[in-house]
Amino acid sequence: MSRHQSVIRAAIERLDSKMAIGQSRHAAKAEIRAENPRQWSVSTGKMHSHGTRATYQQQTLKFVNWAREEHGVTRLEVLDQRAPELARTWLQQHKDAGYSPYTLATQRSALRLFFGNRNLAQDVALPSRAREGITHSRGGAVRSGVGEFQKENWPELMRFEQAVGLRRSELRGIRVGDVHQTKGGVTVHAIGKGGKPRDVPVLPGREKDVLRLVEGRSPDERIFDRLPSHADFHAERRAYAQELYKHLSGRPLPPKEGRLRAGSYDSAAALKVSQALGHERIDVALSHYLR
Repeated sequence: MSRHQSVIRAAIERLDSKMAIGQSRHAAKAEIRAENPRQWSVSTGKMHSHGTRATYQQQTLKFVNWAREEHGVTRLEVLDQRAPELARTWLQQHKDAGYSPYTLATQRSALRLFFGNRNLAQDVALPSRAREGITHSRGGAVRSGVGEFQKENWPELMRFEQAVGLRRSELRGIRVGDVHQTKGGVTVHAIGKGGKPRDVPVLPGREKDVLRLVEGRSPDERIFDRLPSHADFHAERRAYAQELYKHLSGRPLPPKEGRLRAGSYDSAAALKVSQALGHERIDVALSHYLR
């Protein structure tokens, strides 16, 4: 007697078929819009990065396991037939449980791509992704309720930011051609405040997090089509500065308390860190990032 393929294995194989690594998402979207100029919000129906694959696979397999355990669905063809009903139930349960609007949006996007249905679960009204009650703080803002930023929903962006420590405005303008690999390492060419250009060193050990995002893409393509409006990148900039300082100096961070005395920190390393962050003065790095 022949055995049917497990629903999990079948789901993974379908996800495999939807990979488009090395293919420009920007170019694919432009082609779709050219065929239908009135359709601005489009999807290629493919995953163009490993980060997107990881996120969408995680959410999709959660749904598949839920459908198998709660509704006895063991065949992918049966899951396809029941997708509208089950996706609606699954998302509504998560909405009622208080899941973040961003998590719910990611889950629905993952299911829509998996089932090839852009209207799937459209009757489940997702909570508004507002910024009410969010306070930005250099000391690490506490965010709660609607609009909470969940880093796990932006894995590629967060790994990139942690590798380069850019300002939000700088991240928005970074293009594929701004990433350069040399014998000395990887750098990202950024335009800072006042239009000042600089080459930002990628943290040693983080090069792959940057290079995998530009592989096979057009030099003129923006690395990130959009940024989360509710994200505060200062914590990542500070962590980047501290790791870069320790790499350059080979010494611990300057003491957190008390007056800095000669010899208590590496001034040359601190200056390079300040410049990497887009500042000119060493005291900026010392007071806001390294202590």
